[in-house]
Amino acid sequence: MEDIFVGRLMSSPVKTVSPDTKVHVAAETMLDEGIGSVVITDDDDGQLLGILTATDFVHIAAEQRWATDATVENYMTTDVTTTDANAEVRDIADLMIEEGFHHVPVVDDDEGVVGMITTTDITAYMSHVQTPSPS
Repeated sequence: MEDIFVGRLMSSPVKTVSPDTKVHVAAETMLDEGIGSVVITDDDDGQLLGILTATDFVHIAAEQRWATDATVENYMTTDVTTTDANAEVRDIADLMIEEGFHHVPVVDDDEGVVGMITTTDITAYMSHVQTPSPS
C-alpha cells in the first residue's frame, strides 16, 4: 500500500445530513444507500459537525436510549477523527485498526467533507475483486 493515497480509494460523495435530521430518517438513509455511516454537516458552510454510524445505532439500541422524535444531534459523535486526501492509506489503515474505526471522513480546509475512507474501500483495493471507487 506504499504511495497509495486516501484520495484514490475514498468513497465520494459522502451522504450528509443536518443536525436536526430525525434519527429514524438517518437510519433509513443508511439502509437505502447501503452505507454504514452518515456525516453531519453544518447547513451554512458544509463543515463537519459529527458522524453517526451503524455502531452508534447498536449502542443506542443496547442501552434502550431510542427516542422516536430524537435528532442525530442527540446521538452523533462530535469528536471525529478525520484525514485528508493526501494521507497515505497505510497510515489511515493503521489508525483504523488501532482505534477500531470503520469510517474516517476525508476533509479539505476549503471544501469541508470531500469523501469517506472505509474498511470496505481498503479491503476492496487489497482484494482485487472490486475496483475501488472512484475508478
